[in-house]
Amino acid sequence: MDDVVTERLLLHPMTIGEAERLLAGEPDGGDRWAPGYPTEGDASAAGRFLGTCADTGDPHPFGNYEIRLREDGRAIGGIGFHGPADAHGSVTIGYGLVPSARGSGYASEALRALLLLARSRGITRVKGDADHDNTASHHVMTAAGMRPAGQDERVRYFEITWPDPTTAPADPYP
Repeated sequence: MDDVVTERLLLHPMTIGEAERLLAGEPDGGDRWAPGYPTEGDASAAGRFLGTCADTGDPHPFGNYEIRLREDGRAIGGIGFHGPADAHGSVTIGYGLVPSARGSGYASEALRALLLLARSRGITRVKGDADHDNTASHHVMTAAGMRPAGQDERVRYFEITWPDPTTAPADPYP
């Protein structure tokens, strides 16, 4: 699968070998990692991805993506689906950036691209969540077009839905 390209980013579909190297903390000779990458969240996502690959095969396009800067290819975080769509066409997403890359709009840019990818693949609903005190993540999801969808004692839930997944959005970044 090819990289998803945005104005400033490359969303690189993670391979099994890349996930294994990430977990081992060993970048490939061609990989460039920003300071602080991979984060604990990146390692957790890579482990989940490897588990899915072992259980049911590579889930792409509904797998993990390394967020890289287009200007130099440096990995600054990750974004991805928690697995393939359920029977109702719904998926859950997660994302994170190294601290030095936060506050520049990269997470919103990456999330918008992933939402477009999901919609183009027939997904009708994308869900995400963030701890109550993670207002930056709340902002990322709303900036990408997701709306609050409830909360519990720990997290706020967000989602975006499309009634007809075959109709492309007028604005690619709702």
